[in-house]
Amino acid sequence: MGRTIIEKIIGARSGREVTPGDIVDVFIDARVARDFGGANVVKNLKENGLKVEDPKRTFFTFDCNPGGSDQKYAENQHRCRMFAREQGIKVFDVDQGIGTHIAIDEGLVGPGEVLVSTDSHANILGAIGAFGQGMGDLDVAKAFSDGRVWFKVPPSLKITLKGMPGPEATPKDVALRLLKEFGANGLLGYSAEIYGEYAEGLDLSGRMTISSLCTEMGGLIILFTPDERIIKGLGKRAKNAARMNADPDAVYDRERTVDIEGLGPMVSRPGHPEDAVPLGDVEGTVIDSAFIGSCTNGRYVDMKAASEVLKGRKVAQGVVLKIVPSTRKVWERCLKEGIIRTFMDSGALVGNSGCAGCAEGQLGQNGPGEVTVSTGNRNFKGKQGKGAVYLASPATVAASAVVGCIVPAEKVLEGGQISRRTVKVEPVPTRPIASCVMPASSVDTVVRGRVWYIPRDNIDTDMIYHNRHLAITDSKLMGQYAFGNLEGYEDFSKKVLEGDIIVVGKNFGAGSSRQQAVDCFKALGMGLILAESFGSIYERNAINSGLPIMTYGQKDDMFHDGDIIDVDLSMGTIVNMTTDRKLKATPFSDVQMDIYRRGGLLRKVC
Repeated sequence: MGRTIIEKIIGARSGREVTPGDIVDVFIDARVARDFGGANVVKNLKENGLKVEDPKRTFFTFDCNPGGSDQKYAENQHRCRMFAREQGIKVFDVDQGIGTHIAIDEGLVGPGEVLVSTDSHANILGAIGAFGQGMGDLDVAKAFSDGRVWFKVPPSLKITLKGMPGPEATPKDVALRLLKEFGANGLLGYSAEIYGEYAEGLDLSGRMTISSLCTEMGGLIILFTPDERIIKGLGKRAKNAARMNADPDAVYDRERTVDIEGLGPMVSRPGHPEDAVPLGDVEGTVIDSAFIGSCTNGRYVDMKAASEVLKGRKVAQGVVLKIVPSTRKVWERCLKEGIIRTFMDSGALVGNSGCAGCAEGQLGQNGPGEVTVSTGNRNFKGKQGKGAVYLASPATVAASAVVGCIVPAEKVLEGGQISRRTVKVEPVPTRPIASCVMPASSVDTVVRGRVWYIPRDNIDTDMIYHNRHLAITDSKLMGQYAFGNLEGYEDFSKKVLEGDIIVVGKNFGAGSSRQQAVDCFKALGMGLILAESFGSIYERNAINSGLPIMTYGQKDDMFHDGDIIDVDLSMGTIVNMTTDRKLKATPFSDVQMDIYRRGGLLRKVC
């Protein structure tokens, strides 16, 4: 039986033949921590008396707050620098840019290899046929200390792009089309491979744009087969590229064809990246600000596309345009070729390379009531500020900044007629305060608790734990912010009781790799989280921290607020003690049960 790309990569790095569902220890070629999460990785290592297994494969990248403009980020960066000096670890410091881009450009990994990072968009490595996985602080600490982490081999999905998009469409528009097709959880738990004439013709930047949005579809990774152009650009790290083709008789769990014939510019409406529509549906929407950058669209070709629209034009009066190249090398090339001058002449504000708007305090954030059009990958409520954020391509964003409303680039370049319309934006609510508990070292495998029934899908990590609190490293302080950005549950931490059980819908914990979205519930002493499915990274983070989570099949009227339920973690049975109804769930795997009994991935057996 033939193998898919992910089966080849994990098989090679685990030293055995693998099939979907197998749980194996995988060798990690590059282990990366950022200024977000890095200090917690260091803390986990020191508290558990662990050393770095291979400093040459271990890196820090400071890309969330390259200016060190927040005191906690500055402190965390310093902690990482001191640890790096002690251990002989290379630091790509605040002047270098986005870590996942550096990993590709500097050859930290090549096709067929594996990288883990505290960045939820580490799956951007799929653009070169490598397996990149965003993880929480515990996972990355384990990779630092052991060089290996456990993986459950995912099923594979084959995506074929049918046809060719129209001349105005960019890779970002195709990525938004995929988001529309698969939604926020359509790739949940899958490794996807992408094929078709359009996919095969994409350059590295275009592949990175599409791979980076895999997270927003709930997927583990979107993998491209590296061709000769990609291999040549990667140099010596591409020596294994020939092995990264799926076998002709590879077996896929699912196959899907997505029609992109004649596709035009797309835009995602505020709050949901997957709410992607043809640009015409929102054309004329008046904006207050615009942002070009992020790991999705901060490459040279993105800067070049924006400059072609901005050249000889001015940003509209009353509109702020912020631009952040992804890496120092991109910045320097733009400077050398006069692109930075074009940006400056247009009235744009250009920042130093990094993640920008996805991290609080950086260029690209907006305020209450503000309408922004952005090239970022996320527009969850509160993610890029308290206003509304539309997602679009660099050309669309640049054109919209010039006109002052959302428009296709061709209208600016050709002088087409433009009409405007306004939208009302509700500000993101503030959040409350609460207490915390310490985890138990030995636990019962039957959990009883009071239900918080929240029948919603796609509750993301920004709703669970907002990014403005990411610099906090003391987990005991995190409980007060749990669900602080989830509408209707802002006072959750004031009302929750130790041992309570949260019951939610599909794709709980979608979004970023932040461990805090797990630790806030541990601090509150939650008994269990039940969901129809979990975001892939969130699931790992919860399991590795010893927070009990379990998936269940939807059953109407099984749960109500305040019900008392018993859940057997080893058997996967749920009994509603209030209504005397029963439901079957997925029992803990051996790996999950072992970690749960130990109280966390890094806890040693006495």
